[in-house]
Amino acid sequence: MPDTLITSEVDFGADGKHTGFLRLPHSVHRSAYGWIPVPVVSIRNGEGSTVLLISGNHGDEYEGQIALTKLCRELAPEDIRGRLIILTMANYPAAKAGLRTSPIDDGNLNRTFPGDPLGTPTQMIAHYIEEVLLPICDYSIDLHSGGSSLFYPPTLLRGRGHTPEEAKKLVALQRAFDLPYATVFTSGGGPNTTARTSMGGAGRKGVVSIMAEIGGGGTVSPEFLAQTERGILRILHCLDMLPSYEADAANGTRELNVAGSVYAYDNGLFEPFKDIGDAVTIDEETGAIHHPDEPWREPAIVRSPYGGMILSKRFLGQVERGDAVFQIATDAK
Repeated sequence: MPDTLITSEVDFGADGKHTGFLRLPHSVHRSAYGWIPVPVVSIRNGEGSTVLLISGNHGDEYEGQIALTKLCRELAPEDIRGRLIILTMANYPAAKAGLRTSPIDDGNLNRTFPGDPLGTPTQMIAHYIEEVLLPICDYSIDLHSGGSSLFYPPTLLRGRGHTPEEAKKLVALQRAFDLPYATVFTSGGGPNTTARTSMGGAGRKGVVSIMAEIGGGGTVSPEFLAQTERGILRILHCLDMLPSYEADAANGTRELNVAGSVYAYDNGLFEPFKDIGDAVTIDEETGAIHHPDEPWREPAIVRSPYGGMILSKRFLGQVERGDAVFQIATDAK
C-alpha cells in the first residue's frame, strides 16, 4: 500500500455494493481530531474490468455529480460484471462549497496530480487517486463541465493513445459515449506524461482514460444530464460490464483539435458577438468589452487569433484581463 494518511471505509476487493467515505485527517479549530469525508462507492460482481468514475473534481460542475449519484443508487451488484469505483465529490470541500477550487487550501484538484501524501487536503486527494485507486483500475472517466465561468456543449476529451491498443480502446469509448463533439489531444499522454490532471495520472499508471466537458455556467441542463447518463451506460455496455443493457443507435461525434483560447485584454463587461458552434476567422471581431464606469469610453474589441469554430464561451459577463472568453477548435486532422 502506498504511503497515504487517507483511510477508506470501503473494501475495494469485496464483492457487492459498499458505500462510505475516504477519511482525510483534518485538524481544525472546531474539530481537533476530525476528518474530511470524501464519498466513495464500490460495486463489484466477479471478474471483469475495473472502472473509476469521477465527478466533483471541480466543485462547481454538476451534471457529472448528479449522474454518478443516480448511478450509485440505481445499480445493484448483479447488474454489472467487474468493478466500479465511484467518487461523486472527488474534491469534497470544493464540491460542498460549489466552487472550482477548495475553500480550505484553494487547491484545484485537476491541476494538482500526482499530489503529495503529506501535503494539503487537495494534494492528498490527488495522491490517493493516483497512487491507490488508479493502479487497481483499467479505465478512468472524469466528468466535468465549464464550471461557473465557462459553458461547453457535451464534449469528450481524449488522447490519441500511446500504443495502437490504447488508441483502439479510446476510439471505442468515444463512440460509446456518443457525445456531439470530441476533442482529441495532439500531444502528450502515456506513462511519460507530466500533465497534472486526472488524465495525466491515469496515463502514468497505464489506465485508459477519458474526460468530458458537459454544460457549465453553474447550471444543470436536463438535456445534457440525459446525455451524460446515457453515455455512461453505453460505455459500461461497451466494456462488457452491463450484460443486460441494450445500447441504442449512435448519433455520431465530430472530432476536433483545440486551436487555442481567445482572451480579454481589458476589464469590463463582455458582449459576445459569437455563440457556440459559430465559425470564426483569424483576426475576426468576436466580442467587445464595455466600460460602464466610463460610459464615454469606446469598447475594447476582442479579436480571435485563430480560425475555426467556437467550442466554449465565457458564461459570466464581467471579465478581467487574462480571462478566457472563447475556446476555438478545428476539425481533427
